[in-house]
Amino acid sequence: MESGYCMVITTAPDQEEAEKMAEGILNNQLAACIQMADIRSFFLWEGELQKESEVALYIKTTEARYSKLEAYIEEYHPYDVPEIIKLPITGGLPGYLNWLDSTTGAP
Repeated sequence: MESGYCMVITTAPDQEEAEKMAEGILNNQLAACIQMADIRSFFLWEGELQKESEVALYIKTTEARYSKLEAYIEEYHPYDVPEIIKLPITGGLPGYLNWLDSTTGAP
């Protein structure tokens, strides 16, 4: 069962890029809230082990805004292939979920 809400996870190479992306997302009403955390990522890229400091963005939005959010991240993200992972929100405080709707312009 789809709730109408989701959290999107992406990463940025540094705090400046993360904040720039967050401001653009919020200014375009593609999400209601974005939290950030410094992380250390280990991953394989083009057959090589990479170890990078990054900033994770946890973006709370509605299903209705997801496709535009994904397109925005793809367009403005500095990585060739940005991480974009969508997780369903299966429940939550009704007042908070209503705030997600009103902040993203959802009906």
